[in-house]
Amino acid sequence: MSAESFVDAFKQARASAIVRTNDQRVAADAMEAAVRGGFRMIEFTLTIPGAFELIEEFSRRPGLRVGAGTVLSVEDARRAVRAGAECLVSPVFDERVVAAAAALDVAAMPGVHTATELFAAHRSGAQLQKLFPAPAGGPAYVRSVLGPLPFLNIVPTNGVDVSNAGAWLDAGAVALGFVTALFDPTDMQARAFDRIERRASEILAAVA
Repeated sequence: MSAESFVDAFKQARASAIVRTNDQRVAADAMEAAVRGGFRMIEFTLTIPGAFELIEEFSRRPGLRVGAGTVLSVEDARRAVRAGAECLVSPVFDERVVAAAAALDVAAMPGVHTATELFAAHRSGAQLQKLFPAPAGGPAYVRSVLGPLPFLNIVPTNGVDVSNAGAWLDAGAVALGFVTALFDPTDMQARAFDRIERRASEILAAVA
């Protein structure tokens, strides 16, 4: 696997399931539901207890591409890649983490917000740019930024749900990250994983 192959697959899938919880078992079961619902691009944030073990477990499965989220240090980047992560995602832009991703031949997706940050992340070598948090302008903001900067690969991961997924993609986003819109906190607490599976199918239908 390589950074380039991951980016190509991500653009083709156009949607990633991102789970964040303080319970490892719930994280695993919730992601299982998302996979049953059709997701093949998945991400475990490193804030989950046992996140590296989850990355290792799911990355062994044929057809799944696994990313690590909330990567805030070079050491976490290395541990995540050793566990099987093919993409390093952060809520902020840290050139050291982007450089570590390049050295490890995995994709980097730092969190950025302004046009200046988006361009700086791109110029540093980050193949994907996580738009975080989503601006009030929503899809219109993405369209405006891509006017002068059409080479960016913008991935909104906040404020994205089944009702506006099409609008984000039509505006030029290359893919979308689904967090609470997929892993509803109430469903997670109730362990209503059938609802998550059903929602995953609905989201992917909207993205398609």
